Amino acid sequence: MGGKVRAFMRATAFRWVMRGEPFLPNGRAAAEDFPEILRHLVRQRGIPEGEALEAFLRPKLKDLSDPFLMPDMRAAVTRILQAADRKESVCIFGDYDVDGISSITLMTKILRAYGLKPRAFVPRRGTEGYGLSFAAIQRCLAEGEKPDLLISVDCGTVSTDEVAHLRERGIDVIIADHHEPNPESRPDCAAIVNPKCGEDFTYLCAAGVVWKIGHALMKERPVGLDLKALLDLVAVATISDIVPLVGENRLLVRHGLKALPGTLNPGLRALQEITGLNANPTAGDVGFRIGPRINAAGRMDFPEDALATLNTDCLATARELAQKLDTYNRRRQDVETRIRKEAAAELSADIGRENDPVIVLGSRDWHHGVVGIVASRLMRQYHKPTFVIAIDENGIGKGSGRSIPGISLVEAIRACSGDLIAGGGHAMAAGLSIREENMADFRKHFAEYVLENSSEEERVPRLTYDAEITFAQLSLDFLASYELLQPFGNGNPQPVFVARGVELSSPPFHMKNKHLRLTLRQGYHEQDAVFFGGGEHELPKPPWDIAFTIDRNTFKGKTTLQIIMQNIRGEES
Repeated sequence: MGGKVRAFMRATAFRWVMRGEPFLPNGRAAAEDFPEILRHLVRQRGIPEGEALEAFLRPKLKDLSDPFLMPDMRAAVTRILQAADRKESVCIFGDYDVDGISSITLMTKILRAYGLKPRAFVPRRGTEGYGLSFAAIQRCLAEGEKPDLLISVDCGTVSTDEVAHLRERGIDVIIADHHEPNPESRPDCAAIVNPKCGEDFTYLCAAGVVWKIGHALMKERPVGLDLKALLDLVAVATISDIVPLVGENRLLVRHGLKALPGTLNPGLRALQEITGLNANPTAGDVGFRIGPRINAAGRMDFPEDALATLNTDCLATARELAQKLDTYNRRRQDVETRIRKEAAAELSADIGRENDPVIVLGSRDWHHGVVGIVASRLMRQYHKPTFVIAIDENGIGKGSGRSIPGISLVEAIRACSGDLIAGGGHAMAAGLSIREENMADFRKHFAEYVLENSSEEERVPRLTYDAEITFAQLSLDFLASYELLQPFGNGNPQPVFVARGVELSSPPFHMKNKHLRLTLRQGYHEQDAVFFGGGEHELPKPPWDIAFTIDRNTFKGKTTLQIIMQNIRGEES
């Protein structure tokens, strides 16, 4: 990476901000598994003590709410049972990402328990685009018999014209989705089971919605279906889709992670083998190891391989398919690295853009399947709402966006709709299509929207930490109490700690991919640490203030507490 790019990276300095009140240990006795630091961390998250705290720390499946509280659930259950009684032909149509693939797999297993033999279909990102597109519908209908019922999972909420087209063909439609609805139109279908069409459970991903449909079916007509055994799929989808780990999501993921090591799904077992997961996987393990490999197949336009991996009943076949997904992921990483370097070089070369509140970049040489990952990395690097766009030979761009807290990309897309062909998604992650000649206007109008809807303070990158502690307080007992807060993720961030006056015990060890392994010292106490990407930065002169998370590291049967560094600054900063 050139000097200009490195200088631009250093210019994006983080403001360190403590979450809530400082941690002031008072030395009072505490319950064995509920020490002072845990009390502090749950207070930081606004969780009251008592039953609410117990439900947070030890969530139980018996506390799940009635699935019929979700919008259109009764109508969906009635139509599915009607299809089962009539032995109708059913097609499950889903997205090509982890949530979509997992949702298809879940719905397939649920419908089979009711005697149906559904056909699964997943569109190809490059040629058919996202969701219920007309191109994907055309291929879907051409490849198999016309279904009596099409169940759209992880897409379809805003597909008014496409659903109308299916209805004209005599096909009933159920939509099981979690994307934002269009307030001005609603598809005319048998049911739209989408929590965002109501007021509750809006945090669920599509796989969570599908699991809830299974729960509702079992309440209405019990069969030999073990819903608990399917929670591993729900956990993988929920974590990978980066939806908030709050409410019932936290419960579903907590139990799904426990089920993952002993999973009955050969594909998930093979993916754990190939990624070297241990017997106690975390949300981070799923998000950084399993999720990217399932996603990679769709990104590289081979979504059928991801679907086959999760749906095969043969472990040998699953291992072969998992190896293919791993290969796709390596290929995706190579493409992503090239595009990210080109994007960073373009930003560095255009000094005039340094003060822009947004990033909008596009190229005819960029792969449509990885622009979302590049957008995510650029957003984190520069702390700006970002769209990265791959433009085809006809001048039509397909882009993915990632945002900073406080800026809704869905609202931004609506405000800039005159510059776009189409767009939609979530507040923090969205997609769009645009003509190449409109990109400059879109960048201008997107920047105006961000400036009008955010303050200068909101646009300054922040590192929020939970407590200032010392190395002397770190131990395996400390880690055990801290782990009661898991799973960590969106809506329940992993606690970040700050330690001051930290020195190096020995020179940093450079690992592959520019990561650093360090031995740190504070007073008489040493701690092992990893600084991912730390080799890309010029480290300040010690002593340091460091912001870090902690993790359990097990190697050759020995368990230690390991520091994962998030940020670093010299004491004079």
